[in-house]
Amino acid sequence: MNLATKDIRHNLGRFALTAIGIGLLLMIVLGMSGIYRGMIDDALVVVDRVGADLWVVQRGTRGPFAEISRVPASLEHRLLAVPGVVSGRSFVSHNIQREHNGRPLRINVQGLAWPEDKGEWLPLTAGRPLGQAHYEMIADQSLGLALGGHLELGKDTYTVVGIAKGMVSSGGDGIAFFTVHDAQAVQFDLPGEAIRLERAARVSRATAQDLGQVQPLLLDRGAGPASGIPALGPAMVSAITVRLAEGIDPRAVAETISAWPDVSVHTQAAQHELLVYGMIDKARRQIGLFRVLLIIISTIIMALILYTLTLDKIHDIALLKLMGARNSMIVGLILQQALLLGILGYGIAYLLGQWVFPKFPRRVLIAADDLWGLALVVVTISVLASLLVIWKAMRVEPNKVLS
Repeated sequence: MNLATKDIRHNLGRFALTAIGIGLLLMIVLGMSGIYRGMIDDALVVVDRVGADLWVVQRGTRGPFAEISRVPASLEHRLLAVPGVVSGRSFVSHNIQREHNGRPLRINVQGLAWPEDKGEWLPLTAGRPLGQAHYEMIADQSLGLALGGHLELGKDTYTVVGIAKGMVSSGGDGIAFFTVHDAQAVQFDLPGEAIRLERAARVSRATAQDLGQVQPLLLDRGAGPASGIPALGPAMVSAITVRLAEGIDPRAVAETISAWPDVSVHTQAAQHELLVYGMIDKARRQIGLFRVLLIIISTIIMALILYTLTLDKIHDIALLKLMGARNSMIVGLILQQALLLGILGYGIAYLLGQWVFPKFPRRVLIAADDLWGLALVVVTISVLASLLVIWKAMRVEPNKVLS
């Protein structure tokens, strides 16, 4: 006869409610681990998938993801002259927020160096990569945009030709991929009135100078598009991604490029470190602290629940001792109940998590290491929580049953 099983059947309702409560608490612990891991994975997803060996950015900045960086697109041609460099591609990254179908839509816009990079490396679940230089986009499924749908950004309308999965920025915003030129058009779009006023201001400044009086043709040039003025170059890009030949040491090439006075260079490993220990460092540490606190709280709650259940059985434990039951039998009763409570709670946490976590606004990434780690924590918590109860049970005197 198993005393733990008999006691559970006698108090089945209370035990079931307790297991559900423990399961919900453990689900939160598991969810915190998943959010922690998902946050790191989201921060690194683009850096890992682009496959660049080096990121060349504006001098003194930490890259396109950590802060604003501006470098000329022509820099990629200069980089091709460096020994060991196979390719250099322009990269644009910035955030926008628009209203779409009556709801706010926040997008992390990233530009691909079309036609060299059409987005074939993206994990597409539907559609295709970019097929033309303008007016097409690939959207992450978290943005809620339909394949073949249209999105108006600035003065242009873009067609969703592909749907990707798991492409989310470190801030939790879905990523949309455009060509570099389209991403720049979205970033630097201005209302028509603002453009007209800027052109008028250029003409006014030129008129106020002698050069404008001597060469009136400059006034006509200044009143036209900015792209027609030689002194005003094309829009800047956020970074240049560099791929190196097989067997080339990235650090050696980075040292060569770093000697240039206008750029800084970061290896892929350095970008990882900047993102994890820079952009998301505070959030990462805060969620890690919450995980520790939840584990401590889970231990205390399980100990209190088991202690309460034991207090209700003081009379029964005293009777068992009076009948000659060994202490090992009573210890087994308590320990088996604690482990069974932890195992049931773990199972409930896992099953509920599979249903609830996909509905979270941020990605919850549960890895096998998290599941095994939580299982070990649950067993440890169950054993620690039962120690207080065992200590109380051992102090019960057999004559307690007579009182």
